[in-house]
Amino acid sequence: MPSIQLGQSFLFLAVILGCANVQAEDWPQWLGAKRDSIWRETSIVDKFPAEGPPIRWRVKIGPGYSGPVVAQGRVYVTDRRLPETATASSDPFQRNPISSGERVLCLNETDGKLLWQHQYDCTYTISYPAGPRVAPLVNDGKVFSLGAEGNLLCLDGENGKELWSHDFRKEFNTKTPMWGFAGHPIIDGDKIICLVGGAGSTLVAFNRNTGKEAWRALTAEEPGYSSPTICEAGGKKQLILWEPEAANSVDPETGHTYWAVPFKSRSGLTVSTPRKMGDLLFFTSFYNGSLMVRLDSAQPTATTVWQTIGGNEKETTHLNSILCTPFLDGGYVYGVCSYGQLRCLNAQTGERVWETLAATTTGEPVRWANAFIVKNADRFFLFNERGDLIIARLSPKGYDEISRTHLLDPANKDPGRSVVWSHPAFANRRIYARNDREIVCAGLAK
Repeated sequence: MPSIQLGQSFLFLAVILGCANVQAEDWPQWLGAKRDSIWRETSIVDKFPAEGPPIRWRVKIGPGYSGPVVAQGRVYVTDRRLPETATASSDPFQRNPISSGERVLCLNETDGKLLWQHQYDCTYTISYPAGPRVAPLVNDGKVFSLGAEGNLLCLDGENGKELWSHDFRKEFNTKTPMWGFAGHPIIDGDKIICLVGGAGSTLVAFNRNTGKEAWRALTAEEPGYSSPTICEAGGKKQLILWEPEAANSVDPETGHTYWAVPFKSRSGLTVSTPRKMGDLLFFTSFYNGSLMVRLDSAQPTATTVWQTIGGNEKETTHLNSILCTPFLDGGYVYGVCSYGQLRCLNAQTGERVWETLAATTTGEPVRWANAFIVKNADRFFLFNERGDLIIARLSPKGYDEISRTHLLDPANKDPGRSVVWSHPAFANRRIYARNDREIVCAGLAK
């Protein structure tokens, strides 16, 4: 009898440890739990079934470029609603005012059931007006949402009640950028820090609980579209922001500038989030190519390692990304260039190692073609603009595609072809992805 009890105890312990090993992880903000494009869950599928991953649910929503997030059993996503009497412009560059509404939706993670919605009026004056650009951010029971026209909201995650809000255009005397407000806010301690715009207020920090302004910093002719990120270097915590004139580092506590490296971007197209690997920090733009800086280990300063000089979005030397935030891994940079080339660069030199169109197009270069890149264990999940989900290995040896499935039909036609241009979320061994008509949840457990 004792030996049976001992065996049962070991079995119970094994079950407990096994459950701990496969604990689910949320995806509560842009680029995931640690804002680094890494999906850390285990027991994920090695290859997709022939019929594709099991679809858990599909829910109709309105259009938008903003990706979903997942936190504490709920899925949050934003979309745009047009009044019945309004019609969307057939010209995506047309910026005539269009009466609109934006919504923040809260869905049950298990079945997609709508739990609550928060809607507000919002006149659109932007190019490519499909909908909001910024994924919600969930923190400490609150949902933070930034709309395409600069409406920053703090909502109660339980019921959607508005706790506080700001209107960037009215309060900071700033104009809506051509392609809307697109920089994802970031939480640091008791602050939420946002890309805003205006004189002295390119960056603004608010108390995340009260909405009260904590500090404002930087002046740029236009704010761009890049999302701030935080790193440790030179003995300091540094908030990195890339705006169309320079790559900047400021103290996230005060907004005081540590350093700035000039890196101008044509048409204000700073979109990609800066990425750090070791002491290297990487920036990439559609028209002007790449910048790699080295962060000093002793003090908060930076020096240029290499930079693209000359060329254009067609004649590219390094990496000219527009929608893709690259992934830096093992001394190399992996990202999608201006015409869909998934490309590998040597991080130290910028030298091109390889490129392929296999992950993004049918084999021909396509302007702005894109795939979002997320790492899981020793492979990557790539979600491309055609709605395909790909499992692949990326290494200096090349692109090794393992499995592919079609997850979602492209529904946005603004670039002159049908695309999906919203970043998916990975949580609970599932993927959550949206187009301009629906959001889908598919199982990816092994």
